[in-house]
Amino acid sequence: MPEGSGPRTFPAPPPPVAPPVETPTVQVPLPQEPAPDPELTVAVPRPRTGFVGSRPPTYEAEPTALPVARPGELGELVADTVLDGARYGTCTLRAASVRGDSARYRGEPRRDALLTARFGHDETALVLVAVAAGSRAAEDAHLAAADACHWIAEAVCRSHARLSEDIRSGRRGDLKSGLHRLTDRTYGKLRTRAAERGLAPDEYTATLRCLLVPADPECRTRVFFGIGGGGLFRLRDGSWQDLEPLLPEPAAVTGAAVVGFGSPTAVPEASEEGDRLTMDLGITTAPGPLIEEPVPAPVEPFRFRASVARAGDTLLLASPGLAEPMRGEPALARELAARWAGAEPPGLAAFLADTQLRVTGYADDRTGVAVWEA
Repeated sequence: MPEGSGPRTFPAPPPPVAPPVETPTVQVPLPQEPAPDPELTVAVPRPRTGFVGSRPPTYEAEPTALPVARPGELGELVADTVLDGARYGTCTLRAASVRGDSARYRGEPRRDALLTARFGHDETALVLVAVAAGSRAAEDAHLAAADACHWIAEAVCRSHARLSEDIRSGRRGDLKSGLHRLTDRTYGKLRTRAAERGLAPDEYTATLRCLLVPADPECRTRVFFGIGGGGLFRLRDGSWQDLEPLLPEPAAVTGAAVVGFGSPTAVPEASEEGDRLTMDLGITTAPGPLIEEPVPAPVEPFRFRASVARAGDTLLLASPGLAEPMRGEPALARELAARWAGAEPPGLAAFLADTQLRVTGYADDRTGVAVWEA
Protein backbone atom coordinates (compact mmCIF):
# COMPACT_ATOMS: atom_id res chain seq x y z
CA MET A 1 0.00 0.00 0.00
CA PRO A 2 1.58 3.29 -0.93
CA GLU A 3 2.56 5.73 1.78
CA GLY A 4 -0.07 8.19 2.85
CA SER A 5 -2.92 6.16 1.44
CA GLY A 6 -5.71 4.98 3.73
CA PRO A 7 -8.64 2.72 3.37
CA ARG A 8 -11.28 3.76 0.78
CA THR A 9 -14.68 4.68 2.12
CA PHE A 10 -18.06 4.11 0.36
CA PRO A 11 -21.42 5.71 1.15
CA ALA A 12 -23.82 3.64 3.09
CA PRO A 13 -26.52 2.02 0.98
CA PRO A 14 -29.99 3.59 1.24
CA PRO A 15 -32.38 1.93 3.59
CA PRO A 16 -34.75 -0.47 1.96
CA VAL A 17 -38.01 1.07 0.80
CA ALA A 18 -41.10 -0.67 1.91
CA PRO A 19 -43.41 -1.66 -0.95
CA PRO A 20 -46.48 0.60 -1.29
CA VAL A 21 -49.55 -0.58 0.41
CA GLU A 22 -52.52 -0.71 -1.95
CA THR A 23 -55.58 0.97 -0.51
CA PRO A 24 -58.70 -0.97 -1.40
CA THR A 25 -61.20 0.96 -3.60
CA VAL A 26 -64.59 1.41 -2.09
CA GLN A 27 -67.42 1.79 -4.60
CA VAL A 28 -69.86 4.38 -3.27
CA PRO A 29 -73.24 4.05 -5.04
CA LEU A 30 -74.47 7.34 -6.50
CA PRO A 31 -78.02 8.39 -5.71
CA GLN A 32 -80.24 7.57 -8.65
CA GLU A 33 -82.91 9.95 -9.87
CA PRO A 34 -86.42 8.59 -9.78
CA ALA A 35 -87.90 7.57 -13.11
CA PRO A 36 -90.01 10.35 -14.66
CA ASP A 37 -93.70 10.09 -14.20
CA PRO A 38 -95.21 9.58 -17.67
CA GLU A 39 -98.27 11.56 -16.61
CA LEU A 40 -96.11 14.59 -15.79
CA THR A 41 -93.87 14.41 -18.88
CA VAL A 42 -94.77 17.02 -21.51
CA ALA A 43 -93.59 16.20 -25.02
CA VAL A 44 -92.58 19.19 -27.15
CA PRO A 45 -92.98 18.08 -30.78
CA ARG A 46 -90.99 19.78 -33.50
CA PRO A 47 -93.03 21.69 -36.07
CA ARG A 48 -93.94 19.52 -39.03
CA THR A 49 -93.22 20.87 -42.50
CA GLY A 50 -92.94 18.25 -45.26
CA PHE A 51 -95.01 18.18 -48.41
CA VAL A 52 -98.32 16.90 -49.71
CA GLY A 53 -98.96 15.17 -53.01
CA SER A 54 -97.45 12.23 -54.82
CA ARG A 55 -93.84 13.47 -54.86
CA PRO A 56 -91.70 16.20 -53.27
CA PRO A 57 -91.13 19.48 -55.11
CA THR A 58 -88.01 19.95 -57.21
CA TYR A 59 -86.57 22.84 -55.21
CA GLU A 60 -84.98 22.48 -51.79
CA ALA A 61 -87.10 23.12 -48.75
CA GLU A 62 -84.77 25.74 -47.25
CA PRO A 63 -83.37 29.02 -48.66
CA THR A 64 -80.32 28.64 -50.88
CA ALA A 65 -79.52 32.12 -52.26
CA LEU A 66 -79.93 35.68 -51.00
CA PRO A 67 -81.08 38.56 -53.20
CA VAL A 68 -78.39 40.89 -54.54
CA ALA A 69 -77.66 43.89 -52.31
CA ARG A 70 -76.50 47.20 -53.83
CA PRO A 71 -74.98 50.33 -52.22
CA GLY A 72 -77.60 52.91 -51.38
CA GLU A 73 -80.44 50.36 -51.61
CA LEU A 74 -79.93 48.36 -48.42
CA GLY A 75 -83.15 49.76 -47.00
CA GLU A 76 -85.04 47.95 -49.77
CA LEU A 77 -83.88 44.48 -48.70
CA VAL A 78 -86.68 42.09 -47.76
CA ALA A 79 -86.36 39.27 -45.24
CA ASP A 80 -87.02 35.71 -46.38
CA THR A 81 -89.72 35.18 -43.74
CA VAL A 82 -92.02 37.38 -41.63
CA LEU A 83 -93.97 35.96 -38.68
CA ASP A 84 -96.43 37.70 -36.37
CA GLY A 85 -99.32 37.01 -34.05
CA ALA A 86 -101.60 38.41 -31.35
CA ARG A 87 -104.71 37.71 -29.27
CA TYR A 88 -107.59 40.17 -28.92
CA GLY A 89 -111.12 39.70 -27.75
CA THR A 90 -112.34 36.26 -28.74
CA CYS A 91 -109.83 35.67 -31.53
CA THR A 92 -106.23 34.56 -31.93
CA LEU A 93 -104.27 35.90 -34.90
CA ARG A 94 -101.42 34.19 -36.73
CA ALA A 95 -99.69 35.68 -39.78
CA ALA A 96 -96.74 34.49 -41.87
CA SER A 97 -95.16 35.48 -45.19
CA VAL A 98 -92.54 33.19 -46.74
CA ARG A 99 -90.41 33.52 -49.85
CA GLY A 100 -91.33 30.92 -52.46
CA ASP A 101 -89.14 27.97 -53.38
CA SER A 102 -88.43 29.44 -56.82
CA ALA A 103 -87.35 32.83 -55.43
CA ARG A 104 -85.19 31.12 -52.80
CA TYR A 105 -83.41 29.13 -55.48
CA ARG A 106 -82.90 32.07 -57.86
CA GLY A 107 -81.91 34.59 -55.20
CA GLU A 108 -84.91 36.85 -55.82
CA PRO A 109 -86.62 38.94 -53.13
CA ARG A 110 -89.92 37.98 -51.57
CA ARG A 111 -92.62 39.79 -53.57
CA ASP A 112 -95.32 39.27 -50.94
CA ALA A 113 -95.65 41.90 -48.22
CA LEU A 114 -97.30 41.50 -44.82
CA LEU A 115 -98.24 44.21 -42.33
CA THR A 116 -100.03 43.79 -39.00
CA ALA A 117 -101.03 46.80 -36.89
CA ARG A 118 -103.30 47.76 -34.01
CA PHE A 119 -104.95 51.17 -33.92
CA GLY A 120 -106.58 52.53 -30.77
CA HIS A 121 -106.98 51.10 -27.27
CA ASP A 122 -109.27 48.83 -25.27
CA GLU A 123 -112.58 47.75 -26.86
CA THR A 124 -112.43 50.43 -29.55
CA ALA A 125 -109.10 49.17 -30.91
CA LEU A 126 -108.99 47.87 -34.46
CA VAL A 127 -106.54 45.28 -35.80
CA LEU A 128 -105.54 45.50 -39.45
CA VAL A 129 -103.72 42.84 -41.42
CA ALA A 130 -102.67 43.82 -44.95
CA VAL A 131 -101.32 41.35 -47.52
CA ALA A 132 -99.96 42.51 -50.88
CA ALA A 133 -98.43 40.51 -53.72
CA GLY A 134 -96.30 42.16 -56.38
CA SER A 135 -96.25 41.12 -60.02
CA ARG A 136 -93.80 38.31 -60.78
CA ALA A 137 -92.59 40.04 -63.96
CA ALA A 138 -91.88 43.43 -62.33
CA GLU A 139 -88.39 44.16 -61.02
CA ASP A 140 -89.62 46.38 -58.18
CA ALA A 141 -92.56 44.16 -57.25
CA HIS A 142 -91.44 43.79 -53.63
CA LEU A 143 -91.28 47.58 -53.23
CA ALA A 144 -94.75 48.09 -54.70
CA ALA A 145 -96.20 45.46 -52.36
CA ALA A 146 -94.60 47.09 -49.32
CA ASP A 147 -95.87 50.54 -50.38
CA ALA A 148 -99.41 49.22 -50.82
CA CYS A 149 -99.42 47.75 -47.30
CA HIS A 150 -98.00 50.87 -45.68
CA TRP A 151 -100.30 53.31 -47.48
CA ILE A 152 -103.50 51.40 -46.75
CA ALA A 153 -102.38 51.10 -43.10
CA GLU A 154 -101.83 54.85 -42.87
CA ALA A 155 -105.29 55.49 -44.33
CA VAL A 156 -106.96 53.04 -41.93
CA CYS A 157 -105.01 54.53 -39.02
CA ARG A 158 -106.42 58.00 -39.73
CA SER A 159 -109.97 56.59 -39.91
CA HIS A 160 -109.77 53.79 -37.34
CA ALA A 161 -112.16 55.36 -34.80
CA ARG A 162 -114.90 55.79 -37.39
CA LEU A 163 -114.25 52.36 -38.91
CA SER A 164 -114.36 50.66 -35.51
CA GLU A 165 -117.68 52.31 -34.71
CA ASP A 166 -119.12 51.35 -38.10
CA ILE A 167 -118.12 47.71 -37.59
CA ARG A 168 -119.54 47.48 -34.09
CA SER A 169 -122.74 49.27 -35.15
CA GLY A 170 -123.22 47.14 -38.27
CA ARG A 171 -123.17 50.04 -40.74
CA ARG A 172 -122.25 47.88 -43.72
CA GLY A 173 -122.86 50.53 -46.39
CA ASP A 174 -120.64 53.10 -44.68
CA LEU A 175 -117.90 50.51 -44.28
CA LYS A 176 -117.96 49.42 -47.89
CA SER A 177 -117.98 52.89 -49.42
CA GLY A 178 -115.35 54.20 -47.02
CA LEU A 179 -112.94 51.31 -47.45
CA HIS A 180 -113.44 51.46 -51.22
CA ARG A 181 -112.38 55.09 -51.21
CA LEU A 182 -109.33 54.43 -49.04
CA THR A 183 -108.28 51.57 -51.31
CA ASP A 184 -108.64 53.69 -54.44
CA ARG A 185 -106.44 56.36 -52.89
CA THR A 186 -103.80 53.75 -52.12
CA TYR A 187 -103.72 52.70 -55.76
CA GLY A 188 -103.58 56.33 -56.79
CA LYS A 189 -100.40 56.67 -54.76
CA LEU A 190 -98.98 53.57 -56.44
CA ARG A 191 -99.58 55.16 -59.84
CA THR A 192 -97.87 58.34 -58.67
CA ARG A 193 -94.86 56.37 -57.41
CA ALA A 194 -94.69 54.52 -60.72
CA ALA A 195 -94.52 57.84 -62.58
CA GLU A 196 -91.76 59.05 -60.25
CA ARG A 197 -89.74 55.94 -61.12
CA GLY A 198 -90.41 56.33 -64.82
CA LEU A 199 -92.50 53.14 -64.94
CA ALA A 200 -95.86 52.28 -66.41
CA PRO A 201 -98.66 51.87 -63.83
CA ASP A 202 -98.82 48.10 -64.37
CA GLU A 203 -95.07 47.85 -63.68
CA TYR A 204 -95.43 49.17 -60.15
CA THR A 205 -98.56 47.68 -58.62
CA ALA A 206 -99.69 44.81 -56.42
CA THR A 207 -102.76 42.92 -55.31
CA LEU A 208 -104.01 44.06 -51.91
CA ARG A 209 -106.13 42.10 -49.46
CA CYS A 210 -106.93 43.29 -45.95
CA LEU A 211 -108.70 42.04 -42.85
CA LEU A 212 -110.17 44.22 -40.10
CA VAL A 213 -110.75 42.61 -36.69
CA PRO A 214 -112.22 44.67 -33.82
CA ALA A 215 -110.73 44.10 -30.38
CA ASP A 216 -114.17 44.33 -28.75
CA PRO A 217 -114.95 40.81 -27.42
CA GLU A 218 -118.66 41.47 -27.92
CA CYS A 219 -118.19 42.05 -31.66
CA ARG A 220 -117.51 39.06 -33.90
CA THR A 221 -117.78 40.90 -37.22
CA ARG A 222 -114.75 40.35 -39.48
CA VAL A 223 -114.33 42.65 -42.49
CA PHE A 224 -112.42 41.71 -45.63
CA PHE A 225 -111.65 44.15 -48.44
CA GLY A 226 -109.14 44.56 -51.23
CA ILE A 227 -108.31 44.33 -54.90
CA GLY A 228 -106.82 41.49 -56.90
CA GLY A 229 -106.35 37.74 -56.62
CA GLY A 230 -105.91 35.58 -53.56
CA GLY A 231 -108.28 33.72 -51.32
CA LEU A 232 -110.61 34.02 -48.34
CA PHE A 233 -111.48 30.70 -46.69
CA ARG A 234 -113.31 29.62 -43.54
CA LEU A 235 -112.80 26.37 -41.68
CA ARG A 236 -116.09 25.47 -40.01
CA ASP A 237 -117.02 22.08 -38.54
CA GLY A 238 -113.92 20.50 -40.08
CA SER A 239 -114.64 21.63 -43.67
CA TRP A 240 -113.30 24.51 -45.73
CA GLN A 241 -115.65 27.10 -47.24
CA ASP A 242 -114.50 29.42 -50.03
CA LEU A 243 -115.73 32.90 -49.07
CA GLU A 244 -114.11 34.77 -51.95
CA PRO A 245 -116.60 37.40 -53.17
CA LEU A 246 -117.72 36.49 -56.68
CA LEU A 247 -117.26 39.10 -59.39
CA PRO A 248 -119.90 39.26 -62.14
CA GLU A 249 -119.12 39.88 -65.76
CA PRO A 250 -118.47 43.55 -66.57
CA ALA A 251 -121.53 43.65 -68.84
CA ALA A 252 -123.70 42.60 -65.92
CA VAL A 253 -122.61 45.47 -63.69
CA THR A 254 -125.43 47.96 -63.69
CA GLY A 255 -126.88 50.26 -61.10
CA ALA A 256 -125.56 50.50 -57.55
CA ALA A 257 -122.75 48.41 -56.15
CA VAL A 258 -123.67 44.93 -54.98
CA VAL A 259 -122.20 42.75 -52.26
CA GLY A 260 -118.72 41.51 -53.14
CA PHE A 261 -117.53 44.35 -55.32
CA GLY A 262 -117.82 48.07 -55.68
CA SER A 263 -118.68 50.40 -58.51
CA PRO A 264 -115.70 52.43 -59.80
CA THR A 265 -117.76 55.55 -59.20
CA ALA A 266 -118.75 54.68 -55.64
CA VAL A 267 -118.74 57.68 -53.28
CA PRO A 268 -119.26 57.94 -49.53
CA GLU A 269 -122.86 57.78 -48.47
CA ALA A 270 -124.61 61.00 -47.52
CA SER A 271 -125.53 61.97 -44.00
CA GLU A 272 -129.07 62.76 -42.86
CA GLU A 273 -128.43 66.43 -43.65
CA GLY A 274 -127.38 65.60 -47.19
CA ASP A 275 -123.66 66.34 -46.73
CA ARG A 276 -121.22 63.70 -47.87
CA LEU A 277 -118.84 62.47 -45.20
CA THR A 278 -115.12 61.89 -45.59
CA MET A 279 -113.73 58.68 -44.09
CA ASP A 280 -110.31 60.19 -43.38
CA LEU A 281 -111.46 62.92 -41.01
CA GLY A 282 -115.03 62.01 -40.18
CA ILE A 283 -116.23 65.58 -40.88
CA THR A 284 -118.46 67.06 -43.52
CA THR A 285 -116.72 68.31 -46.65
CA ALA A 286 -116.55 72.06 -46.55
CA PRO A 287 -117.88 73.80 -49.66
CA GLY A 288 -115.38 75.77 -51.70
CA PRO A 289 -114.26 76.66 -55.20
CA LEU A 290 -111.58 73.93 -55.20
CA ILE A 291 -113.01 70.68 -56.55
CA GLU A 292 -110.87 67.57 -56.04
CA GLU A 293 -110.76 65.37 -59.11
CA PRO A 294 -111.89 61.80 -58.51
CA VAL A 295 -109.21 59.17 -58.06
CA PRO A 296 -109.06 56.82 -61.07
CA ALA A 297 -110.35 53.40 -60.17
CA PRO A 298 -108.03 50.36 -60.37
CA VAL A 299 -108.35 47.99 -63.29
CA GLU A 300 -109.72 45.21 -61.07
CA PRO A 301 -112.93 45.71 -59.06
CA PHE A 302 -113.08 46.29 -55.35
CA ARG A 303 -113.86 43.26 -53.19
CA PHE A 304 -115.68 43.48 -49.88
CA ARG A 305 -117.20 41.04 -47.42
CA ALA A 306 -118.36 41.42 -43.84
CA SER A 307 -119.19 38.21 -41.99
CA VAL A 308 -120.04 37.24 -38.43
CA ALA A 309 -117.79 34.57 -36.95
CA ARG A 310 -118.95 31.66 -34.83
CA ALA A 311 -117.08 30.00 -31.99
CA GLY A 312 -114.72 27.40 -33.43
CA ASP A 313 -114.33 29.08 -36.83
CA THR A 314 -110.95 29.65 -38.44
CA LEU A 315 -110.74 32.39 -41.07
CA LEU A 316 -107.85 32.26 -43.56
CA LEU A 317 -106.78 35.20 -45.72
CA ALA A 318 -104.30 34.04 -48.37
CA SER A 319 -102.10 35.60 -51.02
CA PRO A 320 -102.25 34.06 -54.52
CA GLY A 321 -99.28 31.82 -53.72
CA LEU A 322 -101.25 30.09 -50.94
CA ALA A 323 -104.76 30.41 -52.35
CA GLU A 324 -103.89 28.59 -55.58
CA PRO A 325 -102.67 25.34 -53.94
CA MET A 326 -105.56 25.53 -51.46
CA ARG A 327 -107.94 25.34 -54.42
CA GLY A 328 -105.81 23.16 -56.70
CA GLU A 329 -104.47 20.50 -54.33
CA PRO A 330 -107.15 18.93 -52.09
CA ALA A 331 -104.47 17.21 -49.99
CA LEU A 332 -103.22 20.59 -48.74
CA ALA A 333 -106.69 21.71 -47.68
CA ARG A 334 -107.28 18.40 -45.91
CA GLU A 335 -103.96 18.54 -44.07
CA LEU A 336 -104.47 22.10 -42.85
CA ALA A 337 -108.01 21.25 -41.76
CA ALA A 338 -106.67 18.32 -39.73
CA ARG A 339 -104.00 20.48 -38.10
CA TRP A 340 -106.22 23.47 -37.34
CA ALA A 341 -109.43 21.76 -36.26
CA GLY A 342 -108.18 21.34 -32.68
CA ALA A 343 -109.26 23.32 -29.68
CA GLU A 344 -106.08 25.41 -29.44
CA PRO A 345 -104.56 27.57 -32.19
CA PRO A 346 -101.00 26.66 -33.20
CA GLY A 347 -98.04 28.60 -31.89
CA LEU A 348 -96.03 30.86 -34.17
CA ALA A 349 -93.46 28.21 -35.09
CA ALA A 350 -96.13 25.60 -35.81
CA PHE A 351 -98.15 28.05 -37.91
CA LEU A 352 -95.06 28.89 -39.96
CA ALA A 353 -94.48 25.20 -40.60
CA ASP A 354 -98.12 24.81 -41.64
CA THR A 355 -97.94 27.61 -44.19
CA GLN A 356 -94.78 26.05 -45.64
CA LEU A 357 -96.39 22.71 -46.50
CA ARG A 358 -95.00 22.25 -49.99
CA VAL A 359 -96.89 21.16 -53.08
CA THR A 360 -95.34 20.19 -56.41
CA GLY A 361 -96.01 22.82 -59.04
CA TYR A 362 -96.63 25.68 -56.58
CA ALA A 363 -93.37 27.56 -55.90
CA ASP A 364 -94.51 31.18 -55.45
CA ASP A 365 -94.34 33.27 -52.29
CA ARG A 366 -96.89 32.36 -49.64
CA THR A 367 -98.61 34.65 -47.20
CA GLY A 368 -101.35 33.48 -44.87
CA VAL A 369 -103.31 35.18 -42.10
CA ALA A 370 -105.49 32.99 -39.89
CA VAL A 371 -107.94 34.02 -37.17
CA TRP A 372 -109.13 31.42 -34.64
CA GLU A 373 -112.40 32.15 -32.85
CA ALA A 374 -112.56 31.08 -29.19
